[in-house]
Amino acid sequence: MALKDVNDLCLMIDSHIPVIVLETHDELQALELLTRVAIKKSLALKTWSVTKGLSSQGSLAISLEDDGKDPRVLLESMQKEVNPSIYALCDFHPYLDGEHEQIRLLKDVALEHKHLQHTVVLISHKLNIPPELKRLSAKFEISFPSDAQLIAILREEIKRYSSICSSSFKKPDTQVLRKMINNLRGLSAGEARRLIRAAIVNDGVIDESDIPEINKAKFELLDMNGVISFEYDTEKFSDVGGLVHLKQWVEQRQHAFMESNIADKPRGVMLLGVQGGGKSLAAKAVAGLWSVPLLRLDIGALYNKYIGETEKNLRTALSQAEMMSPCVLWIDEIEKAVSTKSDSDVARRVLGTLLTWMAEHKEKVFVVSTANDISQLPPELMRKGRMDEIFFVDLPTETIRREIFSIHLSKRDLHEDDFDLELLVQASEGFVGAEIEQAIVSAIYSAKANAAEISSDILLNEITKTYPLSVVMAEKMTELRHWAEGRTVSAG
Repeated sequence: MALKDVNDLCLMIDSHIPVIVLETHDELQALELLTRVAIKKSLALKTWSVTKGLSSQGSLAISLEDDGKDPRVLLESMQKEVNPSIYALCDFHPYLDGEHEQIRLLKDVALEHKHLQHTVVLISHKLNIPPELKRLSAKFEISFPSDAQLIAILREEIKRYSSICSSSFKKPDTQVLRKMINNLRGLSAGEARRLIRAAIVNDGVIDESDIPEINKAKFELLDMNGVISFEYDTEKFSDVGGLVHLKQWVEQRQHAFMESNIADKPRGVMLLGVQGGGKSLAAKAVAGLWSVPLLRLDIGALYNKYIGETEKNLRTALSQAEMMSPCVLWIDEIEKAVSTKSDSDVARRVLGTLLTWMAEHKEKVFVVSTANDISQLPPELMRKGRMDEIFFVDLPTETIRREIFSIHLSKRDLHEDDFDLELLVQASEGFVGAEIEQAIVSAIYSAKANAAEISSDILLNEITKTYPLSVVMAEKMTELRHWAEGRTVSAG
């Protein structure tokens, strides 16, 4: 529990704010905070829930008769209590939604604050304060535990596990420990403790394999399903053919992104290029290399027919990404959301919201945007300060195609030495990575259908039957490559 939270809440009480709104999923932590505040302020702390009614606690709290579980009776009793008290109302939110009598009774208590000196603290996972009470209330946010506090929790859980299990617990690697602490930020102390405990109990050790599980559990705790989705499987850069310049660029900026005391953090990149060239795979690889969560912004789920809802969805999604920091936010085919060819007012408002956030956000959220059609992207999106760099993913060269063949053959337990890679690389000129992979998959199906072993001839046959995008959309691809020359950095 941070001393700053205790002092800040005491300051709010001293400011004579009658109703304090405290949104949290960790009710026990909130009550612990209020207990410390009550002791410091020499006030009685009284808690209420619909299941337990009214009860008293705190150093100076007196024993009271249970005032009942009816919220109306509770609020009426507050007006009769002459001793200044802190009232913690747990999960009171259902009685603020259309329950006019309860709203009015709570407003009466707030309006009589000068005489009663009561402070009402509403504690719930989500609170929508009615207009009648908004100017009589203020929000308070419990600060998240610091890195030092998270390390202390981790040590406590390791000690606890070691005392229960006879086997000695292997001390976590320093690098793994740092990654774990980075990914636990944004959770309450109780939530962080539960995730650490689950990681330890799962296999009796804390190692690199626990990081993705913690990221997924954190995402589920923050309840982000909808516009933002969690990409569980992130690729290693070793599984991405080519993109040498992009790999070097990302590796050079890993330290700057992860460290807290560096002001100028990398903000994001734009990946332009041909479809199937590996842009999406590269987005996954960035998150995998940095061992941070990968969040995908679903453009389709973003738009809503009701006025203002689309922009609200975007603001919510960006806020959720900040809560998951440090993380990579992947916006696939971004031109579909901010196209300059659209006459829609909604698209313009979405662009404005996105641009403002990209320029001003302070959290560790690295944006990877991918696009296929540069002509639809607004110039405001492309300028430095919003994107650190624009990379162009071109058709793979012979060397890169060889690497792609090796990667995809290996993934399917096939040995490259059993194939004539020189022949296959030459035959696949103009193919992108996705087309090479699909040719291998088709060759496997063909071989199985004929009860034969996959060979260079079968694979070559599938390649010759494929018309790559570089042929099907030759004019458009030539135009794109011509535009990128001299304006973007080659990813390969």
